Amino acid sequence: MKENIYFYYTNDLHSNFDQWSRVTGYLKETRDSRRKLGCSCWAVDIGDHVDRVHPISDAFMGKANVQLMNEAGYDVVTLGNNEGITLSHQDLFHLYDEADFEIVCANLHSSDQIEPAWLQQSTILQSAHGVNIGVIGLTAPFNAFYQLLDWYVSPPFEQLQQVIDNVKKQADIVVLLSHLGYSEDQEIAKNFPDIDVIIGGHTHHLLRNGEYVNNTLITAAGKHCHYVGEVILTWDHDEHKLSRKEAYALNITHLPKDKTTERRIEQLSKQATTILAKPIIELAYPLEVNWFQSTPILQALTESIKKQTEADCAMLNAGLLLEGLPAGKVTYGDVHRICPHPINTCVVKLNGDELLEVIRASQTKEFMQLQLKGFGFRGKVLGKMAFAGLEMDMEELKNGEYFVKQAFLGSYPLDPEKTYTVATADTFTFGRLLPEVAKSEIKQYYLPEFLRDILVYTLKEGFKD
Repeated sequence: MKENIYFYYTNDLHSNFDQWSRVTGYLKETRDSRRKLGCSCWAVDIGDHVDRVHPISDAFMGKANVQLMNEAGYDVVTLGNNEGITLSHQDLFHLYDEADFEIVCANLHSSDQIEPAWLQQSTILQSAHGVNIGVIGLTAPFNAFYQLLDWYVSPPFEQLQQVIDNVKKQADIVVLLSHLGYSEDQEIAKNFPDIDVIIGGHTHHLLRNGEYVNNTLITAAGKHCHYVGEVILTWDHDEHKLSRKEAYALNITHLPKDKTTERRIEQLSKQATTILAKPIIELAYPLEVNWFQSTPILQALTESIKKQTEADCAMLNAGLLLEGLPAGKVTYGDVHRICPHPINTCVVKLNGDELLEVIRASQTKEFMQLQLKGFGFRGKVLGKMAFAGLEMDMEELKNGEYFVKQAFLGSYPLDPEKTYTVATADTFTFGRLLPEVAKSEIKQYYLPEFLRDILVYTLKEGFKD
């Protein structure tokens, strides 16, 4: 006898609730039809379901996402970095208290060794005809952030080695829910032949029909749940082994929305609006925002992160503020709207030459007009860089751009041999946007406050009526 076993999965929703009612509708209909035929099927999520860019996720600190997953009928999930490092320790500790599904993450540990009741390294699922499926979860080890929040993420490969032997003793099939990224999934498949399937996320890769690395099937469904993944495992009961593995990512953007879920999201949105309606200040005059100019509100925010960190200087890009603020009452919801990014302050150490190179790079049109996607940035373009504690000697070029001849800290030009502390958005510590910042060996992150929390402080201190 051969038995088909089904997994339906999502990854990296990032609170894109425009798609969520389609996800819920698809999962309910598909799982109901499978179960009517006597088939075993489970719904799993690979993390980054929560993203505080959305008012609902921000107002409820992710717990509304858990409610929506309960209502969609999920069975097992793992954590992404957006669940792990954008919430305070206590908010993450209690995030899944009301979850109707299991949470597996083998490499997340509380620094005080008091673990949440919901956290487990793995779980064993059993099919209708007695096949045991071991499900393990792993998340990306952003320990520079996690440790500031009193968590620790152990190295995924080492932790997997410790867990998999025990799981294999209990399971006929091993499935890994991996919020590690595509290249890491490939390496795991090369080194852990006992894993039958890796369902992945984090790097937002889309594998429409899966991919084999050695004998391990790898799959992932992009981002924002435009696709829902399906894994079909065929177990041969006579030979006691897997005879077939299939993976598909199915485009669901054309499907109708589930009306019950739409009403639920509308209800949560109204509740979020009420929660975020708490007033901050009353503005006597509007505060303008311009992505290609340094405005008073941007300059004040840049001064605030310099003060927050006690750094020698600070810099922030104008694209972080999506809109201005009109005169009148300003609420937390207004601040979230104009600064929705899950971005923290970071201090790096640069010598004078490196800092001057960073300043020059940030003044180019190429930098200012870059339409960045990711690294926490949820805006349109990077925009012009504002500075605190620094003055520039600029020269206008024939093409209309400006060249920074020299920069001054106070009245002194930057010293190539001297090391300076520079406060900025943590966005620039990733990738190659500003290589000198990313390469800095010293990076001090400030958590759990987002830049918008610093903006609240800035408004209260500098723009009172």
